[in-house]
Amino acid sequence: MIQKDDKRQIWSWAMYDFANSAFTTLVVTFIYGTFFTKSIADNEILGTQYWSWAISFTAIVVALSSPILGAIADNWGSRKRIMLVSTLVCVSATALLFFPQQGQVLLALTLFIIANIAFEIGTVFCNAYLSELSSEERIGKVSGMAWGLGYVGGLLALVLALIFFVQTEQPILGFSTENGENIRATNLLVAIWFLIFSLPIFIWIKDKHNTSKKSLSLVVESSFDNLKTTFKELSSYRKIFHFLLARLVYNDALITIFAFGGIYAATTIGFSFEEIIILGIVLNVMAGIGAFVFGYLEDGKGSEKVILWSIVFLMIACLIAFLAPELPGLFQFIFGGNAIPDWFNAKNLFWVAAILIGLFSGPNQSASRTYMARLTPAQKRNEFFGFYAFSGKMTAFVGPFLFGLVTRYFDTQQAGLIVIFILFFVGYKLMKRL
Repeated sequence: MIQKDDKRQIWSWAMYDFANSAFTTLVVTFIYGTFFTKSIADNEILGTQYWSWAISFTAIVVALSSPILGAIADNWGSRKRIMLVSTLVCVSATALLFFPQQGQVLLALTLFIIANIAFEIGTVFCNAYLSELSSEERIGKVSGMAWGLGYVGGLLALVLALIFFVQTEQPILGFSTENGENIRATNLLVAIWFLIFSLPIFIWIKDKHNTSKKSLSLVVESSFDNLKTTFKELSSYRKIFHFLLARLVYNDALITIFAFGGIYAATTIGFSFEEIIILGIVLNVMAGIGAFVFGYLEDGKGSEKVILWSIVFLMIACLIAFLAPELPGLFQFIFGGNAIPDWFNAKNLFWVAAILIGLFSGPNQSASRTYMARLTPAQKRNEFFGFYAFSGKMTAFVGPFLFGLVTRYFDTQQAGLIVIFILFFVGYKLMKRL
């Protein structure tokens, strides 16, 4: 049985963040998304649009399925079982991403969509454990610790990818640098990493015994009934409803950043694969620091303030990233070429934006999860965390879809950053009303 503030169970739960962060860091954000856009798709603009479609489709599927699966877990006590299946599916599909090569767009996107959906479903049920594992007074620290540990996991996976697959002339295990084989092999690293480090949560955390006598069809029917009831009950939980609405918007902006940050760095700013991985390492260090520090500040200042602060700095980061390619030329035109130092260039300006994103994306996500856990009644935990995922995914296709659409229309990814800024701004305004 789950015991509150049990160190072994808390660390076992947090290790799932450590495990799955390799997928978001290497596959979604920094390496595979960039590789797909530059090497598998016909050109970078089309690749950006295809990638946006894949992210959008994932968001729609997870939005529709998460509340149903949450209700099923409440009825059957099968949360860990669903997590295990979703983890194994994600690991398998990620490993298979090694095989698609140039021109095999449909195969690559299909495998990525399967892996990403399975990853997101596992995360829904992982989040639902938080308020069971931690007491009210420690929940911010526990959530922040898990997010920080997740960023450490992403960091270590990036370091291994850089040393053994990307930076070396002779990648590990005889992988070739031809046809991007060494880059594709990083998916195998992610699959092994996720599988091994997710084991503690399945070994040490125990679900309640299944006492349900209902058949699957009756459980699904009951789940829909519960969902209808929960929708009606949300009117009684107005603060939860308004928070979910705000998070729906600002989390969409974060999803878009994570999906296209590495792609933007490579295609618009001119980063190499090696530079992208170094960028990812620095981002994960900053994000880990931010999650740990703000986890402690959160218990004193409150989750609301941490969320608002983080959104403000993320908007500033978007503006810097948008202006990075243009500012050096503009300053040279105004002040003359000799007056502008060499370090004032697009790459260094983008580094400033990236560090801000790293520092404040972790606290934003951690504080959002903590805030939801504090607001949620115990008897509705799985269903409400299903709606938490629902609020994060219901319109999560909008940001990536618009990013791809605007990029294709204006033939530049800079235009897509305007979409992200607007989403952050609207999310901030909605949070201020709570």
